[in-house]
Amino acid sequence: MEKILNYIAENKEKFLDQWFEALRIPSVSAQKEHKADMQKMADWLVAFLRDKLGMTAKSIQTNGNPLVYAESAKIPNAPTVMIYGHYDVQPAEPFSEWFSKNPFEPLIRDDKVYCRGANDDKGQWSAHLCGLQTYLALHGSFPIQIKFILEGEEEVGSDSLSEFLNYEENRKLLACDALVVSDTSAAGPRIPAITYGLRGVMGFELKLTGPNRDLHSGIYGGSVYNPAIALSKMIGSIIDENGKIQIPHFYDDVEELSDLEREAFARNPFDPDDNKSQIGIDAEFGEPEYTTLERRGARPAFDVNGLTSGYQGEGGKTIIPSWASAKFTFRTVPNQDPEKIRANVQSYLESILPPGIKMSLTYSQGSGGMVAPLDGKFIVAASDVLERVFGRKPLFVRDGGSIPIVAKLRKELDAETVLVGFGLDDDGIHSPNEKFNLESFFDAIQTSAALWEEFGKIRLD
Repeated sequence: MEKILNYIAENKEKFLDQWFEALRIPSVSAQKEHKADMQKMADWLVAFLRDKLGMTAKSIQTNGNPLVYAESAKIPNAPTVMIYGHYDVQPAEPFSEWFSKNPFEPLIRDDKVYCRGANDDKGQWSAHLCGLQTYLALHGSFPIQIKFILEGEEEVGSDSLSEFLNYEENRKLLACDALVVSDTSAAGPRIPAITYGLRGVMGFELKLTGPNRDLHSGIYGGSVYNPAIALSKMIGSIIDENGKIQIPHFYDDVEELSDLEREAFARNPFDPDDNKSQIGIDAEFGEPEYTTLERRGARPAFDVNGLTSGYQGEGGKTIIPSWASAKFTFRTVPNQDPEKIRANVQSYLESILPPGIKMSLTYSQGSGGMVAPLDGKFIVAASDVLERVFGRKPLFVRDGGSIPIVAKLRKELDAETVLVGFGLDDDGIHSPNEKFNLESFFDAIQTSAALWEEFGKIRLD
């Protein structure tokens, strides 16, 4: 560890420069105007993996954004470990709420780096790149085979990587004994965590159409069902006052938390009052029989992501809008079947559709949740490394977020999954002023460099 720390200290500026190069590329997968930036980011990664880490690397073209694949030499009797990450980032709007004029120009402020993608996920896979550089500088070669698969569509559903995994030759290319994912959070400042569970996600867009044009609300009001009112009623009926989802059979396959899991949640040093203060609310919401962390990590949830209807300009406009739409998501837990839920959502909304209104429901993305066993060789090894780096055992947590492709990678590759992340809850991912603490970045580099040595001690059966 001392040699690792010394090397990191000597190369801090180099590591920051590399990370900042990646951050300056606005690789926003959700916006067509950034299509060229997606290719630029993929090309940057291929060059780095090849030139700085000596790996065989290539960009794989898809119907969407390129996949980046790389591998080092196979080591006899040693495991193969693949690192998954995503190089796409969320849109940065609204620009006016950022500390800096350019959300893609890294800003160091109070030992934190503010930039879109600073944490999610460029900061975390950049730390692995630096950790591998550190290991190579100290040892000359890797003790295991390292693979990378980096995609450019995680923020929009991972369609291309999911399609890629449908073919046997591609699954053989990605074959590995363990999958390392750093796209989650620590339990707190310098409190390490291994995430053993993720929720799934299902995305929908509901559009309701009424009259064939916007109508004068004085002439037609009271005689035509307003699509915006219909949408509000329908969306509002999906959950009750405690957040319990009202879709029939939604909870049929939801497993109750065990006593051991509830004890693990309780060990997390989470302060509900601090959480409320951080996000600017004065009361929490959700099923009262579960704690905040249990609701966030291990219970389903429903949320409206966007609402559109009628006049949005300055002043008033007295109309009955012709249409109204909403984008919404469900967060699901392991054992829930996305296809079953999809059918039930469709049936439920059709059953409550008001007269005079037509409905269109679009399903945009779906993935199941996952839970990993805690006694796997690689999870045990990663736990040992985290304890050495941070001076305390890691907490094992279930994360409320979703990494849609991870469950499929785990299933298709039959690989042990190690989710070890270094972000913090206040990093503001998906929000203006996303940040990653410098301490978190350098801790992640140290952890990464030590991981490969520890994984090298594992011998396959």
